[in-house]
Amino acid sequence: MLVTLVIIIAALLVGLSKGGLGPAAGALLTPLMSLIMPVSDAIGLTLPLLLVGDIFAMRAYWRQWDNTQLRLMLPAAAVGVLMGIALLTTLPDDLLRRLLGVITLGVVTYKLASDTLENVEYNPRNWHAWLAGWGSGFGSALANAGAPPYTAYMLLIRSAPRVFIATSVLFFFLLNMLKLPLFITADVIRVDDVIGIMWALPLVGIGVWVGSRLIDRVNVSLFDRLMLTLLALAGIALLVG
Repeated sequence: MLVTLVIIIAALLVGLSKGGLGPAAGALLTPLMSLIMPVSDAIGLTLPLLLVGDIFAMRAYWRQWDNTQLRLMLPAAAVGVLMGIALLTTLPDDLLRRLLGVITLGVVTYKLASDTLENVEYNPRNWHAWLAGWGSGFGSALANAGAPPYTAYMLLIRSAPRVFIATSVLFFFLLNMLKLPLFITADVIRVDDVIGIMWALPLVGIGVWVGSRLIDRVNVSLFDRLMLTLLALAGIALLVG
């Protein structure tokens, strides 16, 4: 019963984040599910939900992405994914749980400090994009937490809001598609598990619809702070649990 409830919440959080209510909601997925199951299982089970959310979001931002930045980031991101999966499949769960706790608190810290990036004087270099891509791929594979490196880089280059979101949608969709066969091969996700959560996939669409309707009616900043508070609590629980 508890697992079912958490999967329902996770599916709705994916939808809310893809519907425009902020990445902090999406970042809560893996830490939340890792509180009741092994980290590798939590990462594997959230992947189908993320892919469905990506598909919904891609319809809204089709071909509005920055192809130049995608070409720079994706090759290094693929390397990061391979390295992240190597760690995910070799480290014991108790160490993964604490590592996820550290990453989760790092996401909170980044989110609290990210506003200052828009005011930083910055001279872009290609290797910065490579580093951001690698970090996002590594974090995405290891903890479904690849957003901070991508976000920091795109903020620094002053990407326009719609381009920022559209590029993010395609970038992480491609990473998630790369992860899917690798996760299946590495037994991080099992076909039976995917079949077992098919019932929750429509909830992602409902979450997207609700998020898109609420974005103009709720205080998005307040919602983001609530998600960050829950993230911090989940990170602490993973560290001390």
